[in-house]
Amino acid sequence: MRHFRIPLDLPHAGRITVRLVRVLEPAIDRSNPAHRAVMDTCMTLLDHLAPYVLSGENPPDTRAEQAAAYAADLGRDLVDGLVAAGLARDKVGQCIRNLFECLELGEEGARISLLAGENPDSMQRP
Repeated sequence: MRHFRIPLDLPHAGRITVRLVRVLEPAIDRSNPAHRAVMDTCMTLLDHLAPYVLSGENPPDTRAEQAAAYAADLGRDLVDGLVAAGLARDKVGQCIRNLFECLELGEEGARISLLAGENPDSMQRP
């Protein structure tokens, strides 16, 4: 599957997570447990990436790889939750793809962004 390849950028992954929260918030029904779980996962991801957003840099190599792997695990959980909660849509999928691109997982991001609702014919896709 075609995808963008960019170097690891944890600070930008955090900024994308902020964008994702903003995109999701209007659709969240706090009385719905599945919606709350999605937001909880988003906030866990944001908390994890916040130090890199604030520093504007990736940590040293080994820590960066570990941080990216954990962020990717949270991203996968998030996609599962989005699908289960019926919150998948184009802008959400674009954010998921961008997140995974920043984690050096562009191919996986291109694939799972479709599950998260990204339009396969979007001009934003590679």
